[in-house]
Amino acid sequence: MREESIIRYLMRHDSGGKVVFSLLGITIVYVCLSNLFIPQNSFLYVSTFTITLLGKYSAFALLALALDLVWGYLGILSLGHGAFFALGGYAMGMYLMRQIGDRGVYGNPILPDFMVFMDLKELPWFWLGLDNPLFALLMVACVPALLALVFGWFAFRSRVSGVYLSIVTQALTYALMLAFFRNDMGFGGNNGLTDFKEIFGYDLQSSTTRVGLLITSFACLSLGYMICQYIVRSKLGKVIISIRDAESRVRFLGYRVEHYKLFIFVVSSILAGIAGALYVPQVGIINPGLFSPLFSIEIVIWVAIGGRGTLYGAIIGAFAVSYANTFFTSAIPEIWLYALGGMFVLVTLFLPQGIAGIVKQVIEKRGTHVA
Repeated sequence: MREESIIRYLMRHDSGGKVVFSLLGITIVYVCLSNLFIPQNSFLYVSTFTITLLGKYSAFALLALALDLVWGYLGILSLGHGAFFALGGYAMGMYLMRQIGDRGVYGNPILPDFMVFMDLKELPWFWLGLDNPLFALLMVACVPALLALVFGWFAFRSRVSGVYLSIVTQALTYALMLAFFRNDMGFGGNNGLTDFKEIFGYDLQSSTTRVGLLITSFACLSLGYMICQYIVRSKLGKVIISIRDAESRVRFLGYRVEHYKLFIFVVSSILAGIAGALYVPQVGIINPGLFSPLFSIEIVIWVAIGGRGTLYGAIIGAFAVSYANTFFTSAIPEIWLYALGGMFVLVTLFLPQGIAGIVKQVIEKRGTHVA
């Protein structure tokens, strides 16, 4: 009886998430220890390139988690979450550019190389303070949150919803992409920001720094997951799920629906901005391509394939699709987009609950068998 009650307790309390994070945790501990302590000539050695890939996938997983919070539980299909991700990435990229100092090509201790090339005489006002790591981290969260607050305030008060809201979010990220492509915006134009040297005083090319970034990415992903779980399991979570399923009835009961939408949208934007900040130092570049509507649509595909409305399913989808992207673009790049579209169609037709649906069924069968 005691064993049965424990199993049922675990089954009721996010067993899928426990499985996903247990596997991720074990994998990350192994690859980090292998990279740092096993000789490179050993077949057990894990390369720094693999460490970087896992770190990038973890950042993408946090981004997918952010989208799943607003789409899976609030019912808002955002096609512009790439904008929040990119803004957080640019905030971190600007800090990293300020850390280069006089080690750039032109040796200017204040101005980044692209500003010297463009013959700028002084640092633009919006770059001021970004040489301070605490201020940079604050901007990583505040800039996406401010955009989400302003956009959401007007959109939700105007009761824009459904496909119209999706189109507006896509238009927002497309407008930002066009703006950031301009050289006179002061963000590096088409080339973006790159050639980073160090982060918080640590060499970005060092294996130990890469391991630290991977661990930090996993820690942020875990914390983001716990925050999202707390939200969706609280009374607030019950309200936002009700808004998703029957918004007019929730309004009739007296709830200020736009306030709930705005809060969740801002929280999601902050998570996406943090994901962007984790992505940039590991990849080594940030450019306006991340504002592309195609990237935001790809995020939606991650969540759909992984399993919308499960949180851990979004993480599975981000890792699975990102790995497939890495494999296909290196092995047979010409068919990657067809493969991505094929995966989306197959999952939509045969796995309406995504990969998370399979995980859930396996756990339920195992629990029934043990019971």
